[in-house]
Amino acid sequence: MASPRRSALRFLPILDQLRHYQGGWLRGDLVAGVVVAALIIPKNLGYAEIAGVPLESGLYAAAAGTILYALFGTCRQISMGPSSGLAAVAGGAVLAASVTDPADAATLVAGITLTSGLFFLALAVFRMGWLSQFLSRAVVTGFLFGAAIDVVIGELPKLTGTDSEGSSSFQELWSWLSTLGQAHLATVVVGVVALAVVFGLRWVAPQVPGALVLLVGGLVAARVLDLADRGVALVGDIPRGLPSFEVPDPGLLVDHAGTVLVAAFALVMIGFSQTAGDARAMAARHHYRVDIDQESVAQSAANIGAGLLHGMPVSTSLSATSLNDRSGARTGLASLTSGVTVLLALLFLAPLFSSLPKPVLAALIIEAVVMGMMDVGEMRRLRRVSRADFWVAAAAILGTLVLGILAGVVIGIALSLVWLVYVVTHPLVSTLGREPGTQVFRDLDTHPEDETTPGTVVLRMDGGVFFATADALVDQVRVAVLDPDVHGVVLHFAGVNFIDSQGAATVSEIIRMADASGVELRLAAVRPAVRRVLERQGAVELLGADHIHGNVHRAVAALGATRAMPVRPVRESGVAEEDEGQVT
Repeated sequence: MASPRRSALRFLPILDQLRHYQGGWLRGDLVAGVVVAALIIPKNLGYAEIAGVPLESGLYAAAAGTILYALFGTCRQISMGPSSGLAAVAGGAVLAASVTDPADAATLVAGITLTSGLFFLALAVFRMGWLSQFLSRAVVTGFLFGAAIDVVIGELPKLTGTDSEGSSSFQELWSWLSTLGQAHLATVVVGVVALAVVFGLRWVAPQVPGALVLLVGGLVAARVLDLADRGVALVGDIPRGLPSFEVPDPGLLVDHAGTVLVAAFALVMIGFSQTAGDARAMAARHHYRVDIDQESVAQSAANIGAGLLHGMPVSTSLSATSLNDRSGARTGLASLTSGVTVLLALLFLAPLFSSLPKPVLAALIIEAVVMGMMDVGEMRRLRRVSRADFWVAAAAILGTLVLGILAGVVIGIALSLVWLVYVVTHPLVSTLGREPGTQVFRDLDTHPEDETTPGTVVLRMDGGVFFATADALVDQVRVAVLDPDVHGVVLHFAGVNFIDSQGAATVSEIIRMADASGVELRLAAVRPAVRRVLERQGAVELLGADHIHGNVHRAVAALGATRAMPVRPVRESGVAEEDEGQVT
């Protein structure tokens, strides 16, 4: 039984980090924490706007995410907080639920955040992190790209001082274009300058925090140029002070239960894969280990805390994590410092943000989603490497733009599952030939110059032989045994790492089919675990143990030695027949 001290160190990894803390790390942790806070404060104001909640909710979530992850997380460089992708999902849920009151929107998003935290906890308790693997990278790339386009279209009216409406991104864009004749000149000028500043700095001076420069510049310009008196809209009042703990209204969450559950599940699928990947990358770079199950606990704590503090969903922020690492972060103390800095900003600086011009905030949002969600390089790579993955990503983009962000997530998950089912049910069964002058057998499609033995077909099955792939194997063998010129078939099973009862029964069926066609069947390179299942099925006895060989060369040689002899009839076994009836 683990001692209380050991349990505490495992449950709160920050205690173990502090126990081995070195004085030389302090400066790097403190500097990194403050620098990251300077980056995330302006960005999180924009993320809150994307989610459709009050701007202070972004700061509440940033504080909760950084502090709670630092306590429970095992990666020392990760910075946890809102992100553009998660904010887009939350905002899509608000639109899907048709919630227009700002207070209700904030409650709904907080409830979704809390629910996602509970889902993360379930992942940790039941060790179900593998669920995130059902959302393919191509689908995530497409969904985020489409969501970014949707967010950009939604921000365009703030750059022109006009309005737009529509049930899809295309309708919203057309509506905005039709209002350009009524654009407010001062708002357009501020918006264009803001976009030029934030994108220009990223181009000419990427090391400069463009979001912070734009935030400060916007606040100064609003006061010096009296932008409010010139008709430029401001973001409005942002209250000073710390958030209070409050459970989101259960009644509102029950009324929109479907939306809450779908959004929370989508947040978990996206957030877990991001955090797990970033944690592994940072741990490999700095030579320490991370506990992925504990990472789920950390994400659970961060999202539950953010939900109870009127916040929004949180996960790994790649830009903030990279900055945290470059700035010298060595332990979770850096993340704690970021959280405390955000709390200080809420206490003393929050009212200053109230005079931020809306076109400046729109520019912040556009820069965040374009640079953080539109992965043009990955789309090009998908098109070059796998056209199928590219079209899956394109379908996710189109679905998000036509049906909305939340529907886009559902479409993305469905596409991932459909693609997974297709791949699983279409296993690779290759025909092999011998490399000249060797005993090596290779894929004939790749090496058409390799030698083949007249009358002998060598087939290699890759993957498992189970209920989803068994028919594909039978179909390939049937083509071979029905060829009148074929007298022997070798099944190369080195790539078969799993077989279930249906797969074992299928092998028995193949043995009988080959025997009925007068074709001699042999197996090669059968793994011990697979062979044990075939023995329990009775397939080994049915085929004959002497027809199972260690490699393909021996199996082909054995076929050649018996070519002049009549094919041995398959031995019938009452035990085998009885076993087959039990397992099929």
